[in-house]
Amino acid sequence: MTTAYITHEDCLLHNMGPDHPESPVRLQAIRKVLERTGLMDHMDQLTAVPASAEQIQLAHAKLHQKKLEMKVPREGVVYTDEDTALCPHSLDAAHLAAGGVILATNRVLSGKAQNAFCAVRPPGHHAEYNLPMGFCFYNNVAIGACHALLQEGIERVAVLDFDVHHCNGTVDIFKDRPEVLVCSTFQYPYYPERYCEIDRPNIVNCPIAAHSDNSVFRKAIEERWLPALEAHKPDIIFISAGFDAHKEDPMADLNLDEEDYRWVTQQIMQMAEKHSHKRIVSVLEGGYSPVALAFSVQAHLEVLAGF
Repeated sequence: MTTAYITHEDCLLHNMGPDHPESPVRLQAIRKVLERTGLMDHMDQLTAVPASAEQIQLAHAKLHQKKLEMKVPREGVVYTDEDTALCPHSLDAAHLAAGGVILATNRVLSGKAQNAFCAVRPPGHHAEYNLPMGFCFYNNVAIGACHALLQEGIERVAVLDFDVHHCNGTVDIFKDRPEVLVCSTFQYPYYPERYCEIDRPNIVNCPIAAHSDNSVFRKAIEERWLPALEAHKPDIIFISAGFDAHKEDPMADLNLDEEDYRWVTQQIMQMAEKHSHKRIVSVLEGGYSPVALAFSVQAHLEVLAGF
């Protein structure tokens, strides 16, 4: 079993300020734990390449891209909303994040890797077709899924999102594309409260009340996600792997831990083995306690890598 680990050091250059929770420390903490445990040595380490404008426009309006390019400052930061800021290096990092997912998709579909994890930032699942928000500029997982659908033999894709925040951007992009199944667990009511109540056969929203224990999360996976995956039979599965539903995360109020992330990854692996030729591309989204994030990613990757 080969797991590709894809990142780029320039993803660390995106910096929205010293007090912003979506900081470069997140990737540094992940690498530190993976190197100390030796897990990094068991993966195929690859360097992301930037996505092209045409690749980004698979999931976004051309105008969306142009507006972001015009806002990039020469120094300091410029906010696109109250939570999301551009520094001089932000769009370079965003192109690398999206390009990393495309590289992962190509590796998995070519058989050079069975699955892949993209340790990239800025995250992407809040970015809508024509709107940056929630720390996100380009929707990395959506760009990867759109790219996959252009490849021979790929007719159906699933995007599975266990971030504590709802993947409004992914839903916005795929709400009228039945070939893409989008399943999401998320704390509700909570940010961003967009598309939470949308009614589409390919959108499986699983809201979870604050302070719920992990049994509610696991029940949603078993009763909602798995039947939807059985029916959809995706040719490849993408994961929006946010780890901010962890009980130690400062951004929300759910109570998952590393074993829950290990368990949900096992469920996804079983579905991928049954329907998707074991093909999985996992993409980092949230997770704002560096320690909890790093150990959660470790659990996730141990399953993907077969440990």
